Amino acid sequence: MTDVFLGVIAVSTLAMAIGQVAAVIIAARAARRVGDRLGQLEETIRPIVANVQRISDDAARATSLAAEQVQRADRILDDLARRVDETMTALQETILRPARQGLAIFETLREVVGAFFDRGPRQSRPRGPSPAATEDDASVIG
Repeated sequence: MTDVFLGVIAVSTLAMAIGQVAAVIIAARAARRVGDRLGQLEETIRPIVANVQRISDDAARATSLAAEQVQRADRILDDLARRVDETMTALQETILRPARQGLAIFETLREVVGAFFDRGPRQSRPRGPSPAATEDDASVIG
């Protein structure tokens, strides 16, 4: 009976060995297929990654150019504001100051002419409300 058990054990061991060899062959084929598929996937993804890299580089370049343009516009606006300020100052210096001086000269001439053609003492307008307005206000208030 021991010979029978030994035979059964030998056949069982052989069957297990054949099963393990078959499993290793199937696993090797599956690994090769997975490797082939990964290679194909890598070849497919490589142009996509290259395009993404190119797009990223273009976006970085566009951002840099936009920042430069904003800085340039800022410098132009600062220069424009400075020039407008200088122009306004020049206008005040060349037009308003002589106009004020001319007005002062005109007032002086008017006073001189008024002195020659004196029609009596000049009465300056009273400042503040007139006496009639003060009386009207007093009657309304009290």
